[in-house]
Amino acid sequence: MNEPQRFRTLFLSDIHLGTRGCQAEMLIDFLREHDADRIYLVGDIFDGWRLKKGWYWPQTHNDVVQKLLRKARKGTEIIYIPGNHDEVMRSYLGSHFGGIDVRDRDIHETADGTRYLVIHGDQFDMVVRNAKWLAHIGDWAYTAALWFNGWFNRAKRLWGGQYWSLSKWLKLKVKQAVNFIGAFEEALAAEARRSRVDGVICGHIHHAAIKSQAGIRYVNTGDWVESCTAIAETETGEMVLIDWVEIARARRRAKLIDLRAAKAGKPAKVKPRAA
Repeated sequence: MNEPQRFRTLFLSDIHLGTRGCQAEMLIDFLREHDADRIYLVGDIFDGWRLKKGWYWPQTHNDVVQKLLRKARKGTEIIYIPGNHDEVMRSYLGSHFGGIDVRDRDIHETADGTRYLVIHGDQFDMVVRNAKWLAHIGDWAYTAALWFNGWFNRAKRLWGGQYWSLSKWLKLKVKQAVNFIGAFEEALAAEARRSRVDGVICGHIHHAAIKSQAGIRYVNTGDWVESCTAIAETETGEMVLIDWVEIARARRRAKLIDLRAAKAGKPAKVKPRAA
């Protein structure tokens, strides 16, 4: 087995362990192939909202937790910044569990000296702050979309198709969703400016991005429900977006090409690797 690809820092958020939409198997594969000196868990790592309504915790979800704890035991610094779905962890700010530090927010300085505010971001979502009942209705609708998405993708796999996210597609097509994403990005950029840092790294809206927002470096980790994305800091301080679904898709294509090449007596190609 190849050695894991190593980064200076990894940022993961919105895993939503405890829900049927969590792509735990893909995350386990990702963690198996990637390592870092420091890992930030940027909120909504488990979903307390859903677990209160009904317990769902398969072995793969436990495997994700064990994988992270194993990394901590081997020396990886892990910082857990709770979100709204795992807000119960905000009662333990400043605590240390099995090698994991719990903090409300943090300032991360990259290898090239860029300073980032690391925060989940729900504090700047007015629906979560001012109308929690509406947020719960939105969570129900989101869960329903994920349920449909799960059945749709099972049917696609039977015919050899690739994973596709309905909720991610809707976010990019529905005007109100696009407007909300823009307003959220502006609010986080403003908070970074108030914190006198160069950028912000957040989660919450399940929309991965690395961009400039009003002179502030805006980075969103995405999620492990729809997108299966992570942000990685290289040894030189560069921030890169890892799209694990796209990598898996590219590997599947390469495997098919290899199989066809083998049948034709041609040499196989090299397996795609994460950025």
